[in-house]
Amino acid sequence: MIFRRHDDDEEDEEEIELVRFQGALDGREADLKANAKLARMGHGPAKELVTNALSRRAEKLVVEPKGEKGSLVRLFVDGIPYSGGRLSKQHGLVITQMLKLLAGLDVQERRRPQSGGIKAELAGIPYEILVDSRPLGGGFERLILRSRNLKEPRDTPETIGITPELKAKIRELTADKRGVVVACGPPDSGVSTTALGIMRSIDAYMYSVSNLADLHGRKLLNVTDFERDPEDDFDTVLGRLVRVEADVVFLDPIEDPAAARTIFEWQKKLVLISEMKAKDAAHGIVQLCQWAGDPAIVAEGLKAAVSPKLVRLLCTKCRQAYRPHPKILAKTGLPKTTKALYRPPRPGELDEENGEEAVCERCGGAGYRGRTAIFQVIEMTPAMQKLVVSGGSSAAIREQAAKEGMQTFRSDGLRAVAAGSTSLEELQRVFRES
Repeated sequence: MIFRRHDDDEEDEEEIELVRFQGALDGREADLKANAKLARMGHGPAKELVTNALSRRAEKLVVEPKGEKGSLVRLFVDGIPYSGGRLSKQHGLVITQMLKLLAGLDVQERRRPQSGGIKAELAGIPYEILVDSRPLGGGFERLILRSRNLKEPRDTPETIGITPELKAKIRELTADKRGVVVACGPPDSGVSTTALGIMRSIDAYMYSVSNLADLHGRKLLNVTDFERDPEDDFDTVLGRLVRVEADVVFLDPIEDPAAARTIFEWQKKLVLISEMKAKDAAHGIVQLCQWAGDPAIVAEGLKAAVSPKLVRLLCTKCRQAYRPHPKILAKTGLPKTTKALYRPPRPGELDEENGEEAVCERCGGAGYRGRTAIFQVIEMTPAMQKLVVSGGSSAAIREQAAKEGMQTFRSDGLRAVAAGSTSLEELQRVFRES
């Protein structure tokens, strides 16, 4: 299906392919007959909105109601916000309800949060679009779409920035088939993808690996989805996994003290991998100690806490090499033998023959395309255990980790810079916004 766009300065109309919606992720069929008026008013505008977002490589789209003034649309491309224009009050409402309908959500419900998803395709590329509606009162809802290009897998250890060294470290820490490994981070930091990357770093051929988590449509190869009895509580389910001789279990996020205590009660019999909301790994450890009620339990059972920070990848087509000044190398701690670093092109560096500045087709002139993660990794060494048991603060935990030479955001970020994956300017931006 296509729509036509006419520019005043051009006589020819341009045909643009629209996204094709292919049903809800959970398999529910949208009842378009019962919602005929909504479909008539909202289907086309919803397609145009999503098409624009996907065409611009937006990983997130937010429709933010502003009362009678209508709704603001924001697009996030590689984590950077851009304006997506403004919708009238009516258009914002019908688009929101239409996308909820397509995602298998209740269009009549506007007082509680809802989550679903849509299968879609644009220009031969399959997508999964996660749809979240959040009530704002007065009948208004914030709509959040998160898209995933299924041709660009982003959750293997290699694609998310887990180095061979870190992958080997994860395998070493879990080799005795016991303990907890947790990914810690704020929302939209890549923490869920990091938890999956940790899980995928474990050799599923060597261990019996089971999944208890809601993967939101993602797949874990060679991992068994454990069928739990709806009447069984968390403790009972983990006991059943031990009885069937599971070695490693992937869990839903840790969100409360009860879950934390249960996990650490079973850490001597299973490797338990999960995630939690926290500023970083050090804050996550402190939070786990508070939830568990006894820091000694965490010190004994936690193998490592891993925290991601997303950085943009330099566009491999237009990135520019330069020789770094020795003072820069000394200030950052990069090796003195570093011959070249990379940065985005500056104005005038991509001039065409006719004198007009060229725009890189791969990145659209942004200088970056895609993102990767750099990681903070805090292991529970004997010295770290002693600090945690004594009630050490998050700052003290970070200081101890650096003292022991554990991987920090800074050290991993400089590794990515030295490899040409990102730039010093991008690291400065990310650390400044943290």
